[in-house]
Amino acid sequence: QVQLVESGGGSVQTGGSLRLSCAAAATYIYNIPYMAWFRQAPGKEREGVAAIDRDGRTMYADSVKGRFTISRDNAKVKNTLYLQMNSLKPEDTAMYYCAADWEKWCLLPRYNNWGQGTQVTVSS
Repeated sequence: QVQLVESGGGSVQTGGSLRLSCAAAATYIYNIPYMAWFRQAPGKEREGVAAIDRDGRTMYADSVKGRFTISRDNAKVKNTLYLQMNSLKPEDTAMYYCAADWEKWCLLPRYNNWGQGTQVTVSS
């Protein structure tokens, strides 16, 4: 088990950018093989946005390819997962969650460890 804490959410206008961060408590990011970002809008199911493994390989949902970038800083000092979001659209509005797992790497919400979420709101 690992405690994850997201930050960086906020309100922006269409076309704006935000960078989300996810810090891990009581462990180091480099110990976690698989990490991902998910989002959930009101009345909708939680969907995978981007995932990254310990070696830096990534996968993205089609809806965010070319606009979002997932990265991880495995150094002990920073110990953080990031999601850089550019060219934001109103349909990107959702609660964004960080997730981690030692066995599963996918864009389905089957990870065993979740943060509390950070809200992203994009206005037109």
